[in-house]
Amino acid sequence: MLLNFKKLTGQRAGIKPNAGHDRHVIIIGAGPGGLCAGMLLARQGFRVSVYEKNPVVGGRNRPITEQGFTFDTGPTFLLMKFVLDEMFQRCGRRSEDYLEFAKLDPMYRLVFDDREVSVSSDPEKMHAELDRAFAEGGAGFARFLAQEERRYFALYPCIEKSYSSLRDFFSWDLAKALPDLALHHSVFSNLGKYFKDDKMRLTFSFQSKYLGMSPWKCPALFTMLPLIEHKHGIYHVMGGLNKISAAMAQVIEEQGGRIHLASEVASLLLDGRKVNGVRLASGETVLADDIIINADFAHAMSTLVPEGILKKYRREKLPKKNYSCSTFMLYLGLDKAYDMPHHTIVFARDYQANTENTFVHKRLSEDFSFYVQNPSVTDPHLAPSGKSALYVLVPVPNNLSGLAWDETYPRLREQVLVALEQRVGLSGIRSHIEYEKIIHPGTWEAHENVFLGATFSLSHQLSQMLYWRPRNRFEELDNCYLVGGGTHPGSGLPTIYLSAKISSGMICQKYGIPEPVLA
Repeated sequence: MLLNFKKLTGQRAGIKPNAGHDRHVIIIGAGPGGLCAGMLLARQGFRVSVYEKNPVVGGRNRPITEQGFTFDTGPTFLLMKFVLDEMFQRCGRRSEDYLEFAKLDPMYRLVFDDREVSVSSDPEKMHAELDRAFAEGGAGFARFLAQEERRYFALYPCIEKSYSSLRDFFSWDLAKALPDLALHHSVFSNLGKYFKDDKMRLTFSFQSKYLGMSPWKCPALFTMLPLIEHKHGIYHVMGGLNKISAAMAQVIEEQGGRIHLASEVASLLLDGRKVNGVRLASGETVLADDIIINADFAHAMSTLVPEGILKKYRREKLPKKNYSCSTFMLYLGLDKAYDMPHHTIVFARDYQANTENTFVHKRLSEDFSFYVQNPSVTDPHLAPSGKSALYVLVPVPNNLSGLAWDETYPRLREQVLVALEQRVGLSGIRSHIEYEKIIHPGTWEAHENVFLGATFSLSHQLSQMLYWRPRNRFEELDNCYLVGGGTHPGSGLPTIYLSAKISSGMICQKYGIPEPVLA
C-alpha cells in the first residue's frame, strides 16, 4: 500500500531536504540505481533531474500491466531489505510508510528430478527439512550459518566502499578480508566445506544465478547470498517490487527533484573529457554540474559517447569483456488461481551440463532449469479474483550465441509450457492463458537497451569486480558517475542501491556537502 507520507508525518523535524547550494545533477535512467541516487542527492539539496526513455519509472524494475494482470519486468526477490530501509532512512523516511512488505516462509521451493526442498529462513525448520530431504541431513547447516556469517561481516564493508583509485583498493578493510575472499574457490566448491551431496550444495548455490553466473564459476565471496537469505529472509512487496521504484520517485519529487518521463537521452554533452550535460532525443540540450548514468553500462558507452573519446571502454573493446547470461521471460495472465508456492526453482536433471551450455558453449539445452513466480498466492493486487499472474524465467545464453531469437523463441516457449505441466504440475496451462508476453535476449538488446542481451550486465568474475569493474566515479570522463549493475558492487537490487549510495556520496564529497545520514 502506497501511503501519503506528508499526511502521515506532518512537519516532522528532519524531513525537509538540505539547502544552501544550487548544484544540478542529471540522472540518465529511472531504474532502481538512478532513483535511489536521486532521492539521496535531493535530500542534500541538489537540483535533481531524472530523464527516462519509458513512460513509467523503474527501468527493468517497472511493471507490466495488461488486462488486469501486473507483472514485475525483472527482479522479483527482495533480499537484504535492511539496505532498502537504510536508503529511505537516509532521506528521513521509513520504507513502511510507502510500501507494504510480506516476509515469505517458505522462501521458495526447489524442485530436483528426485526430490523437492522447501527452504525456510527459520533455522529449526530448515534443519528439519534438510534432515528429511538429504541422507547427510542438516549436520553441516549450523556450521554454514556460523562460518559464513563471520565471513559476511568481514566482507560486507568491502562491498560498501568505492574503488575509484588504487588508494581505495589498498584499504585496511580489504586487507583484513583477503583471507575470507577464498580466491581459489567458487561458491560451489566453498560449500563443500559444509555439504557433501551435490544437490545439497545446489540448494545453497543456485543464488549465483542472481548474478547471471554459474555456481562453479561464481567467486566464493558470493556465498554471502544464501547466508543473507537464511539470516534475513526474502520479502515480497505488495503490488510487486516495481512499487519500490514508484516510492523512490515519490520521495524525489517530495524533495524537489524532477522526473522527466518519455524523455530519452541521445548523447552526453562533452568538452574534451568533461561532461557538461546531455542532449535529448528531442534535440534539447540540458546543462548540469554532474551526470549519473543509470543506463546499461556497455550500451551507454557504445551509444551516449562519441567514438574516439573512450580508450579503456571504447566500442570495439566492449564485446571482448565477459558478460552474464541472458534470460527468456514468459509472463502469463491465467484465468485460474494455482495453489503453488510464491517462488519455485526447477533444476535441470543435469544442472551442470545445462549451466555449461548456457555460459560456456552458448547454446540452448533440451533439459533446462527455470524459475516460476506465482505471486498471486501472496498478493491479491496482481490479478483479478480467481486468476493468477505467472512469471517464468529461463537462463539462456547472451547474444554472443548468435542465435536468431525471432526464429528460436516459439520452440522454447513450447518447451517451457511442457516443463510447467510436467515438472511443476500445471496441467492444461495452455487453455488458461488470457494474456501472454515474451521477452527474449533479442528483445532485451533491441528494445530494453541491454548490451548483448546480458540481463545481469558484466560478469562478476574477480577480474571484473572491485577496482577492476567500471568505477562509480567513471574513470574515463570527468563529472560522470555510474550506478546500476554494471558498476561496483554489481547486479541485484540491494547492491544497485549500494552503488547509488556510493556514487551520491562521492558527489556530496566533491562539493563538501555532508552525505545523508541515518535518521
